Amino acid sequence: MDTFWRNGYEGTSAQNLVDATGLGRGSLYAAFSNKDGLFEQALLRYRKCSQAHVDQLRQDGSPVGRLREMMMNMINADMEASSEKRGCLATNSAIEMAGRDPRVAGLVRENFTILMQGIEETIRRSQAAGEVRPEVDTASLALFVFNAVQGLRVLAKSARPQDRKKLITIIDQTLAVMT
Repeated sequence: MDTFWRNGYEGTSAQNLVDATGLGRGSLYAAFSNKDGLFEQALLRYRKCSQAHVDQLRQDGSPVGRLREMMMNMINADMEASSEKRGCLATNSAIEMAGRDPRVAGLVRENFTILMQGIEETIRRSQAAGEVRPEVDTASLALFVFNAVQGLRVLAKSARPQDRKKLITIIDQTLAVMT
């Protein structure tokens, strides 16, 4: 998963996969059939990362505060000087492959759905806590927030340290729409 995340599907060679897994080519292809099969498994495994974001949203405290914290953690991870600026594997895969590979598109949608449902759940909790207007349609707002999250992930991949304030402004404006 890390090799595809770092290099993308097209940028990952069979030798990269052999080196990353420690398996010989024959064993690698016996286990996964081909590069596509291994890539599908990487996207399935990435669900754990999506679920980790949802678990973070479910922690105690202000639900809106949890959304802000999640978005801040994402841009922080992608903007660290030592970071490879990998962004989100699902988003990267959507951009690189989903338009031409229906199986990848389905796996990307599944990853996106995990986070989108977690965001919607958090918005419902925000409404119950009086942080978000009760008349707001949670599904529509979750899609809006999810879109902002994905955009942040893309922007943070190419951002410079001086761009950080702009990304934080996006977070603040996204959350302001909710209240």
